[in-house]
Amino acid sequence: MKIKNLLPVLFLVFYSCGSFCPISHKEPTNWMGFKYPEINFINRAEGTKGWEIYNRIIPDPEKYISTTILEVVKTLYWSEKDSIPAVKKINYALRDVDGISAKGGNPPEITIFYSSRWVEKSEKDAGDAKVLFETRGVLLHELTHGFQLEPQGIGTYGDGGEFWIFIEGMADAVRIHNNGFPQGNRKPGGSWKDGYQRTGYFLDWLTTKDPDFLRKFNKSTLEIIPWSFDKAIKHVLGKHHGVESLWNEYQNYLQKK
Repeated sequence: MKIKNLLPVLFLVFYSCGSFCPISHKEPTNWMGFKYPEINFINRAEGTKGWEIYNRIIPDPEKYISTTILEVVKTLYWSEKDSIPAVKKINYALRDVDGISAKGGNPPEITIFYSSRWVEKSEKDAGDAKVLFETRGVLLHELTHGFQLEPQGIGTYGDGGEFWIFIEGMADAVRIHNNGFPQGNRKPGGSWKDGYQRTGYFLDWLTTKDPDFLRKFNKSTLEIIPWSFDKAIKHVLGKHHGVESLWNEYQNYLQKK
């Protein structure tokens, strides 16, 4: 979740693995020239069981975060030469608080917290494998907030409109596309306007129309002003594809599945 004051946000997840849609077959460049941000790992959960579990499973958090950053940017962009937000420093804190995780700040420096209590809960639910799965999935979501582009001319995140839907939907779409959510989480119903997983699964399904849909959809924020979901989807997939008709097609697909 993207916030400015780092308020904890809860969202329910269930453990499994796998994803219904593979990463695009069109491989980007090797990314040898990508400039990784400085990772400042801060342990604010010293002495907690969550910290002990996290430290045992992820002994080198800086390297782990950098590896996940590459997964995110390769999902959102074709090359390190694209218009990627210049994140130069990430302050990543493990904190003994309720909630799960949140991102704050803007480039060049952002902050992310991750709850040691969520680590403990994940371990209690299904052991080390669940902790690793959740930690990577949550990190994919929050890092996307640092590296994704933002719509222009349609208000702000706090309005709860299409800006917010794009930000949270894309963050979960990146997580889904990189096998960061359980397969069983994808269900029919709701609206493309719901954000988070509901929107994320829909956006990832659109990669069946164009394997590079997520990259092109992200880039559309630079090409369409004022931006909207419908205009962006038509920009990427063609004028005969509207968001409502595609959502209905997606729902029919899920019901048949």
